[in-house]
Amino acid sequence: MWHNFTEGDSDTPAVKSPLPEKAALIGRVGLMFLASGAGAYRVRAAMNKVSRGLGVTCNAGIGIKSVEYTCIEGKETYTAALSNKSAGVNTERLNYLELFCDGFGERSGRYSLDDFQRMLDTIEKSGNSYKLWQLCLAAGAACASFAFLLGAGSVEMLCTFFAAALGFMVRKLLLQRHITLFANTAAAVLTSCFVYILMVKSFSYLFDYAMDYQAGYICSMLFVIPGFPLITGGIDLAKLDLRSGLERITYAVLVIGVASLTCAFTAELLHFAPVEFPTYTIPPAMKLMLRFALSFAGVYGFSIIFNSSLKMASVAGLIGAIANFTRLFLVDIGTAPTIAAFTGALLAGLLASFFRPFVGFPRITITVPSIVIMVPGMYMYKGMYFISAGDFSQGGLWFCKAVIIVVALPLGLVFARILTDKNFRISS
Repeated sequence: MWHNFTEGDSDTPAVKSPLPEKAALIGRVGLMFLASGAGAYRVRAAMNKVSRGLGVTCNAGIGIKSVEYTCIEGKETYTAALSNKSAGVNTERLNYLELFCDGFGERSGRYSLDDFQRMLDTIEKSGNSYKLWQLCLAAGAACASFAFLLGAGSVEMLCTFFAAALGFMVRKLLLQRHITLFANTAAAVLTSCFVYILMVKSFSYLFDYAMDYQAGYICSMLFVIPGFPLITGGIDLAKLDLRSGLERITYAVLVIGVASLTCAFTAELLHFAPVEFPTYTIPPAMKLMLRFALSFAGVYGFSIIFNSSLKMASVAGLIGAIANFTRLFLVDIGTAPTIAAFTGALLAGLLASFFRPFVGFPRITITVPSIVIMVPGMYMYKGMYFISAGDFSQGGLWFCKAVIIVVALPLGLVFARILTDKNFRISS
């Protein structure tokens, strides 16, 4: 449909085209940013870049799936409302879209709007860079790494790897068939939990393990935790984009609620409970090295799930490893978890700003994956489990612990942007 606006005007420079054609391009750019997981601040900034290049003023209202905007050129105005089918994340596409918008004003006098629409066609068709089996391996590796960072041993990590990989495969296949959010989330979590429990029982039977591995099954479904909407929603709230921020936070809460209830239901059905991990004796030096290495692996895996390129995932992994290692060290020396989370996110944001001139990636594509591993999925699950079991005091305690950490993470990124980005710290 986009070329219906421009097919009769393919030789006219974009800056000289009629307003409805310009508005169509501006709206499509905003919609593609939304579909790739960008927050309202990033979407609005991209639409403004394109608008300025076309000599148009644009005012937009942005949600998690939709954008309503008005373009003004002289005395003429054009208003439109556009919407995506669903919310998603694609960091590689975000990078291409940023490159499209940077320097757009210089190209708007040389290319037609139809040329620009074809460029966006190419970006839109880029799709996913990885096959399903590669994404499943990435999800398994990320969740297994997360399990170690929470205190799991080798058996829990192995069970978590296979359970998370199969659960992610189920979710991806259902998403490809456009199965609704609640159904695909519940099916993925059920798959992960049942596979994990089956593997634990098999290990116990075959190798006569006396230790209790049931605590680790929560890690097998952490790939469904919507870290991107949680973090970008917090950033939107900091910029007073209340509509987008509240929609993203609500979306995240819904997913977490469905996942936690499904996991709690499975635990109750099979008589599992969220007990603590056993204590393992690892030499301090080895523990520190494993923390750093598996923090890198966890962030790298989540970045691949978000469709980051290998280079982008490596940069995010390095930043995430440094930030998460610092957070865990602060917790070890007695720092409050909230302060440690804020410091880790702040450090991730500062490192992203430092590396950005060298790698050229948008900050959001490396900062958000680098702190997703800090989202307290275990706390969220424990809160839901105890509440569903009628223990409101314990459930409320775990929920409060989770909420203050979730609030601290985007705040860390926000203050990093305030310190390093003049455009962000100016109210607009």
